[in-house]
Amino acid sequence: MSVMGLCYRGSPKLRLRYAVQAWSLFKARAGLIFAALCAAMMAVAPASAAQEDAPLKPIDILNAAPAEAWRSVDPENLLLMDLPSGEVVIEMRPDFAPKHVAQIKALTREGFYNGLLFHRVIEGFVAQGGDPKGDGTGGSDKPNIDPEFVRDTSLVEKFTQIGRDRIAARVGFIDGMPVAAEPESLRSFQNSREVQLWGAHCPGVMSMARAAPPNSANSQFFLMIGDARLNLDRRYSVWGWILDGFRATRRINRGEPPDRPTPIVRMRIGADAPVAERPSIQVLKTSSQTFADYIEASGFVKNGLVRNLCAIKAPVRVNGKIKT
Repeated sequence: MSVMGLCYRGSPKLRLRYAVQAWSLFKARAGLIFAALCAAMMAVAPASAAQEDAPLKPIDILNAAPAEAWRSVDPENLLLMDLPSGEVVIEMRPDFAPKHVAQIKALTREGFYNGLLFHRVIEGFVAQGGDPKGDGTGGSDKPNIDPEFVRDTSLVEKFTQIGRDRIAARVGFIDGMPVAAEPESLRSFQNSREVQLWGAHCPGVMSMARAAPPNSANSQFFLMIGDARLNLDRRYSVWGWILDGFRATRRINRGEPPDRPTPIVRMRIGADAPVAERPSIQVLKTSSQTFADYIEASGFVKNGLVRNLCAIKAPVRVNGKIKT
């Protein structure tokens, strides 16, 4: 209908006819507009709902973690190892191996490790150093250390079990350190009435070298560059783990011995270093709900089975930057 029809001023009968036609046209066009709006809303609504229901990504969970989900690392238990390829930051764990940590601290403060070489470096296994002779037969003038291979779970705090795997009935973390344990049901069957828990020899874990006798550890240590849980767990004393700088360890020259052994340029206790040279490091509490959400979102565990414990690293925040 034209505008002329709507503005017609002729007989009442024709005016009524034009008015009815105009109303019919308005309803038809309004119906089309309403249908189009409904279709548009239906098309948009599922997308919006899908976005709202989409699970958070692991990094989003970490970015949203509350302040209380992070713990600061005690500078007294921070070990700074300078390599030609960069700095390696290690958290020593006296809760796992107090005697070993005490010896390493004492030797570090004496400058014992400065300039010593990594004399045995096996790809996918370990990088071993701390021998003043450089051939695997030397040590310090301090007494050897008794083994600290395992602990009784009844004496352990903050063990967060995330599941089981192909090696152990229970695996999880204690303040970021990967651990494994026997089932608690064994306690009543053991003559010792103990259930063992031990540090897992995953990449980035620090452990103590020794000769054949269990109490022969002295100054030599090794850092894990591969998964050796089947070979080393419960046979060597885990005393720490690398918080930052693991990539620098990839530049340690391989060989038994290497053609050009990599030296430890300098080793210091964090508390002894100037504040400006000490990294600010926080570790996500593995007993927190944030860590549980992070594990779930990452897909590391399915139906209680942990696919690969050594693939899971507790997130750390280095100078404000989150690293996983």
